Amino acid sequence: MKNEKQYLFDDPKNIKRLLNIFYLCCAVLVVLDFVIHRHIGHDWENLWAFYPIYGFVGCVVLVVIASWMRTFLMRAEDYYDKPTSTDIGNKKGDEHVDD
Repeated sequence: MKNEKQYLFDDPKNIKRLLNIFYLCCAVLVVLDFVIHRHIGHDWENLWAFYPIYGFVGCVVLVVIASWMRTFLMRAEDYYDKPTSTDIGNKKGDEHVDD
């Protein structure tokens, strides 16, 4: 097993580095929120951390709606494998292209 290829994210140090870069980017964006002047369309956009909260609530709403939709969109595991009346007479290899 020494010849097994090592990928980038197989090493826990690389995952830790990536997470640290992600946290640093988040911190920089929070600091920039105080520095950069935004042109707002509504008064509530001026609230501190409005856009992160708005994004989080939007993602939570999407997950809740998707889990609700799953109740009536979900099909059985063998939904597409169920034989129909026309498939009973035709076994694999019995189909003719010229028919």
